[in-house]
Amino acid sequence: MAPSLQVVALGGLGEFGMNLMVVSSDESTIVIDAGVMFAGPELPGVDLVIPDLTYLQQCSPRPSALVLTHGHEDHIGGVPHVWPFIDGPVYGTPLTLALVRPKLEEHGINPGDRLIAVQPRQRVRIGDCEAEFLRVTHSMPDCIAVALHTPAGTIVHTGDFKIDQTPIDGQHFDVHRFAQLGSAGVLALFADSTNIDRKGFTGSELEVKDAFEEIFTTTTGKLVVTAFASSIYRMQILVDLAERFDRKVAFVGRGMLETSQAAQRLGYLRLPPGRIVRDVDVPNMAASEVLCLATGSQGEPMAAMSRIAIDGHRHVKVGPDDTVVFSARAIPGNEKPIGHMMNHLARRGANVIYEGIKHVHVSGHGSEEELKLMLSLVRPQHFVPIHGEYRQLSRHASIARRVTAGVERAVKVMLMEDGDVLRFDETGARLVEKVPAGRVLIDASGSGEVADEILRDRRHLSEDGLLVPVVAINKQTGSIEGDPDVISRGLAQDAGSAELLRESVQLLSDVIQAASFEERTDQGLIKETIRVELRRFFRKRSGRRPLVVPVIMEV
Repeated sequence: MAPSLQVVALGGLGEFGMNLMVVSSDESTIVIDAGVMFAGPELPGVDLVIPDLTYLQQCSPRPSALVLTHGHEDHIGGVPHVWPFIDGPVYGTPLTLALVRPKLEEHGINPGDRLIAVQPRQRVRIGDCEAEFLRVTHSMPDCIAVALHTPAGTIVHTGDFKIDQTPIDGQHFDVHRFAQLGSAGVLALFADSTNIDRKGFTGSELEVKDAFEEIFTTTTGKLVVTAFASSIYRMQILVDLAERFDRKVAFVGRGMLETSQAAQRLGYLRLPPGRIVRDVDVPNMAASEVLCLATGSQGEPMAAMSRIAIDGHRHVKVGPDDTVVFSARAIPGNEKPIGHMMNHLARRGANVIYEGIKHVHVSGHGSEEELKLMLSLVRPQHFVPIHGEYRQLSRHASIARRVTAGVERAVKVMLMEDGDVLRFDETGARLVEKVPAGRVLIDASGSGEVADEILRDRRHLSEDGLLVPVVAINKQTGSIEGDPDVISRGLAQDAGSAELLRESVQLLSDVIQAASFEERTDQGLIKETIRVELRRFFRKRSGRRPLVVPVIMEV
């Protein structure tokens, strides 16, 4: 029987984030990336979103390796959750694994010797497959694509990439190896679609340097730059400029501090001796001598930049003459919190600069011409767009058809969604079935997975408020001891609401008095009676349905 291959994406198709792909040959299963998505305001109390891992738990053969393309959260943030389902090693470049290790340790996982560092052009055997790692350029160092050589043919997964021809670290995109693979024959290409709707080529990381030079020249006070903590190339540009303009550099925020330390330790970030100071030293320095690199470019409530914006940071304050630069693109859905943060900074007199004002950010993803070039280099038999919302995937598919229309054998373009099973065998490639796929909501404070009913309660609380009726009942006589009380949270504090609460206390007394002795001495029955009557009362009088949590004290 001819060898077969099965590919399933559990995340990353039709959305930005949660990238996770499962590739199964006849004898081996390999997972590529394990990412998260950050929750928006529509998911109260949720910190992270990971893919539904049901298929990973059930797939056969069991996964024998996890391959990581690079160190961004949407590719490695879910590793601790995927870890129990991987029987073998985790492969990644040194920087990627340096960022993964503390995540595992935070979850109480000792990785032992299972984290295996690899280099571009290296090949490793995984069961009946061989994984080859290819250098790509992105917005951080040490990024790779993966070519999986399987009995059914070679498939190429690009990871996130752009083709930066002037990379800051001198490590160029491996155009030659991609072309060699294309000449040898590639069964399928799975390629990043993030910037398919941007014409031309994405700029080099070096392009932001001119704008920052101007900012350094014109800023007379403190200079604060917020970016993703993983933007190591951006860090290097800013540290170099700080040395040139004689400013000390303070990394502000846990993510920025940890990433900079890991990057420096591995040689990806050069920090001149004596140039780095702690954030605690900033208040004692002249404002014109300081550059702060801060986390929180997306308006995260507890991040350093959000606290700086409202004067809530212990050491870093901004005011007139200071400049704050947002050197990151807003992730869709984060525009409002970022706008609020900018407003707070402007109220304090700071000069706020962002991408729309100066060229202070460049994307890490290839634009349309680079994605066309990837198709031309690899010349796959089949093409599947990945990493993007459905409109990006659809546009990438359309452009792929145009790029390959004139070639001898046109590429077969296939649009997949999360959970689709793509099967390659002697009959060709086709979508054969659907496996469980969806989202699992995670509360990173330690309470773990957030179930649907919990999320429903949180939304209910945010919209309709909370009522806590408190009643003391004599368990011998069933009579009320003292006066009942109704505590409210999240209800409007006006005269009408105050009157409703007074009436609800009276209603509470009447409901208990009308109940039988058996009801009053049975906590379950009396709680349900109180809950039903109070909800009915508030729905009729105010149109709201507050969450009612009765507290019965037996005396």
